[in-house]
Amino acid sequence: MALPKYPDNPTPPPAHTHAPTDPATVQRSLPSVSIDKNTVAIVLVGGVVLTALLAAVAVTAISVAVAAVVLRSMLRDHNRR
Repeated sequence: MALPKYPDNPTPPPAHTHAPTDPATVQRSLPSVSIDKNTVAIVLVGGVVLTALLAAVAVTAISVAVAAVVLRSMLRDHNRR
């Protein structure tokens, strides 16, 4: 049985070549960020509010799921009679 011949697949050239750079010439300055008590308080309050909202959504979803199971069970028992 003849086996198919696959074409040679040479390795492709690298997509990115690293150019040597002098680390002394590259200077990156980051902007200064001042963090004070008000910023920390706002972040903490926002985190507490978001956590409370997430917990409320989770409790609501669980209660809706339980109600759906109970209603399904009641309707199934009602239809059997």
